[in-house]
Amino acid sequence: MKRSGLITTKIGMTRLYDDGGVAHPVTVLAVGDCAVIGNRTQEKNGYVANILGLREAKAKHVAKPQLVAAEKAGVKPYRKVVEFRVSDDCVIPAGTQLLASHFVAGQFVDVQATSKGKGFQGAMKRHNFGGKEATHGVLKAHRSIGGTGMREWPGRVLKGKKMAGQMGNETVTVQNLKVFGTDEAENLIFVEGAVPGANGTFVLVTDAIKKEHKDLPVPTKTATVADNGTETATETEAVVE
Repeated sequence: MKRSGLITTKIGMTRLYDDGGVAHPVTVLAVGDCAVIGNRTQEKNGYVANILGLREAKAKHVAKPQLVAAEKAGVKPYRKVVEFRVSDDCVIPAGTQLLASHFVAGQFVDVQATSKGKGFQGAMKRHNFGGKEATHGVLKAHRSIGGTGMREWPGRVLKGKKMAGQMGNETVTVQNLKVFGTDEAENLIFVEGAVPGANGTFVLVTDAIKKEHKDLPVPTKTATVADNGTETATETEAVVE
């Protein structure tokens, strides 16, 4: 079984307390208007996947290829669109609004986001170099990386040499973070520990690939409106076309 992930937005960090009064540092992730906008099928595409979108966008703010694809699918254009490959029993019908209760408290998840950009940095900060000596003849080169070349052979700097350069602003995946809990009213997920990226960054959340999972909603949970007007989360049935 391979369930779909969610597209979320990083809100920030805070602390929450368990029943024993112990504080846990958590990252707050907002699910927002994340919804399924399409599916990939084995017959047509050669693989099975759910296509998710987050944060509805105006037509003028979306590239033409994405706008045409949204029109053909009969859905609104979204700012962030991601495919999650799933098993046949975890296909979610297009148009389904996804909730934070897709994940349950106590389970482990993997998160992926773009890390903060640090700009051009030296090798000591970028690669944790120790630097040169403070005395004994070293003059104005204390944070230098030292020699980088070779002798007669190969006579060049090898590819992959750790040197100064752009730091951060790259895709980072953090595995096995524990879900502390969810807020169904505000559609929030609380994940223990730090999540890559600045506040407002799009974060992809999936079931941890290195952990076993039990009692998870398959394929997901959706909101149903009762006679009194209140919404409750119910488990949906898998739909395979």
